Amino acid sequence: MRQFQTLDKIQVDPESGVMSLSAEGHPNSPMISMRREGAYIAISASFGPLEIALRPRFEELERLLGRLKPVQGLQTTRQVGTSQAYLAMGLQGDGSLILRPTIAADATGHLSINLLLTPSTCKALYDWLPVQADA
Repeated sequence: MRQFQTLDKIQVDPESGVMSLSAEGHPNSPMISMRREGAYIAISASFGPLEIALRPRFEELERLLGRLKPVQGLQTTRQVGTSQAYLAMGLQGDGSLILRPTIAADATGHLSINLLLTPSTCKALYDWLPVQADA
């Protein structure tokens, strides 16, 4: 039922501190950008003119990413944010990372962008944040 867009390109702008993930060779693909803002991390997930903007606590995102483990049968196992706006995350067995920025209305529906980071892009994201994976 869900279709994931694979993101395999990472760019970091040293002047602004913005890290952007996109799909190599696909200029109109979804994109996710992040920047540290004090105790928070600003996240912008966009696909064309559609954008989901989130601002979860940096420490919480870092902690949850470090604790992710692959769980057979589940696409996402953790989320950071609130019940109305959150980033769902799931680590796959091959080292890929699922990111689902979501805006939830109520029990009747939600809006998500389904993104899949390749293992090398996931590692680059962990290095940029930086995230220490639990053993």
